[in-house]
Amino acid sequence: MLSVLWLFLIPVGGGIPAGVLLAQSRAIAWPTMEILYFISDVILACAFEPVMRLLIVGARQVPALARVTSALKEIVRQTTASYGSAAGPFTLILIAFGVDPMTGRAATHAAGHGFVSGWALAIAGDMIYFNLIMVSTLWLNSILGDGTKTMVIILVAMFVLPSLIRRWRERRQS
Repeated sequence: MLSVLWLFLIPVGGGIPAGVLLAQSRAIAWPTMEILYFISDVILACAFEPVMRLLIVGARQVPALARVTSALKEIVRQTTASYGSAAGPFTLILIAFGVDPMTGRAATHAAGHGFVSGWALAIAGDMIYFNLIMVSTLWLNSILGDGTKTMVIILVAMFVLPSLIRRWRERRQS
């Protein structure tokens, strides 16, 4: 189970299909996969929160770090702009679902949420994303019967579909 947890700790989502397929090959049931992924999110929260807090404090004292922090804020603002300006819980969960839990936590911090409520919202969005990828991976693997092909297709879908959807939306709007 530890090797599945390690795969779930890989940032940018690539570890999800690999971890799901490894768990399936080791007869680890989907509820256990969910628990392992949740544990990986809690580990991420404990590792990322001090870094975020350090950046916030450092930005107040170091001009170069203030510029980096401003640039990061602008990136988060641009990334989350499509989710709307109302920073309610649903919007914050969507940010974590659509981007990643760290961006979700940064958005919850900007909306005034503390450690527990901020990470609860970010993890909620990330768990929804995990479930979508887990179910898709298990379903596709049951059809293909080949873990390598399944992983390649899921990874391509994870990284290509969002940009295709964005382009389609932009074309529809103009």
